[in-house]
Amino acid sequence: MPSSGNAPRVAVLVHNDATNDSRVLKESASLREQGARVRIVAVERRLKGRAAGTSELAPGLDLHRVPEFALERIAPALTRLTRRPAATVPEGSPAPSADPAPASATSAPTPPHAGRPSPLAVARRLGTRAAGDLGRRAYRTIELGTWWWRSARAAHAFAPEIVHANDTNALVPALAIQALGRREGRRVHLVYDSHELWRHRNVEGRRLLAPLLDAAIEHVAIPRADVVITVSPSIAEWLRRTYHLDRLPLVVRNVPVAGPLPDRGTGVLRERAGLSASDRVIAYGGRITTARGIEETLAALPHLPADVHLVLLGYGEEDYLDQVRARAAELGVAGRVHLVGAVAPAEVSSALADGDVAVVHVRPVCLSYRYALPNKLFESIRAGLPIAAADLPDMRAVVEELGVGEVFSGEEPADLAAALLRILEDPAAYRERARAVAPQLTWEAEAAPLLEAYARLPEEAR
Repeated sequence: MPSSGNAPRVAVLVHNDATNDSRVLKESASLREQGARVRIVAVERRLKGRAAGTSELAPGLDLHRVPEFALERIAPALTRLTRRPAATVPEGSPAPSADPAPASATSAPTPPHAGRPSPLAVARRLGTRAAGDLGRRAYRTIELGTWWWRSARAAHAFAPEIVHANDTNALVPALAIQALGRREGRRVHLVYDSHELWRHRNVEGRRLLAPLLDAAIEHVAIPRADVVITVSPSIAEWLRRTYHLDRLPLVVRNVPVAGPLPDRGTGVLRERAGLSASDRVIAYGGRITTARGIEETLAALPHLPADVHLVLLGYGEEDYLDQVRARAAELGVAGRVHLVGAVAPAEVSSALADGDVAVVHVRPVCLSYRYALPNKLFESIRAGLPIAAADLPDMRAVVEELGVGEVFSGEEPADLAAALLRILEDPAAYRERARAVAPQLTWEAEAAPLLEAYARLPEEAR
């Protein structure tokens, strides 16, 4: 690892507040343990209580959040353009009445177009929606550009010898830091860490210019990186092929840190859900959002015995949690679906340990999801849970190689239900296998190639 003075300085760039980014926190801690002086440069999130400023996470490791762009600080009246419009009664529609008068025989017939919004009202509503969408897009663009500028300044002031860019949205400030270093006569090494296949990730809404910008940034930056790492073999191969890299990127999967293996007594699912020891628990751990297999598992529940419950451990947006509750009620399984809140990232495996099976299902709505190796796969294995995994190439390879569960194919809820039932009827062998392989699936072992790559970076004078 290069050094100037006693300890090399590494700036880790990430466009979030870093609180729950387990990969960033683990990598930074590992670099610190190898003797580096590490600063994570993130962004404040005031609404979450994560303010701008610098805090020490450990000796030699600190977290610096730059101020986020906040429109309300400079133009409060414009903030409404960045928010989705609330549902309203269309202009021209009859006002709702709590006690409508009954129709009488003498009432005039209702005109055929009464109650419909006028063309002008429709145009106004569409214009408002378009303006709101444009405002949100502009806000996101300005917010990211502001972070680029502020993070580049903050990291450059740290005078790093290595800049570690997490995902494509951190590459622009990383390149700026390199350029500023060259002006001062010193080399700044670039490490690119692709947490997902960025150009083919799951993004809401139509994006016209952003994909072109992402492609341009990657084509410029990735071939220039001293080290490229990512999270799955398929993404590594895609990056090598697309950017004509001389070497296959390092695969560093996001597995848990070493420590005592959890047992069923550390689990919190049954207590939080109010379930007994005789109930059987499908465990879900992670962000509660779309395309993560939650909808499919809900649909499979009616095909399973009544003592089988789904317990979701994690955080999610309240509107999606409401959708989960509504869908469970619609399927007649509301009493078997439990949203039990979240735990700290380091506690996930222990919290899941009293489950009976884990569903690891990512709907391949984009190439990044198809090539995914989710954290919850490895967290569930460490918890000692058998795995019911979606038939995706990298996930199948892990589950079958380790022998820790069943891979299900097919789109019907009955297909997932059948795989779950096979596991639930005889889980012991899978559980034993998970506990046998978990001691080898540790972050310390997984991160060793990354630390070796850092150590091979040529030493450069300032």
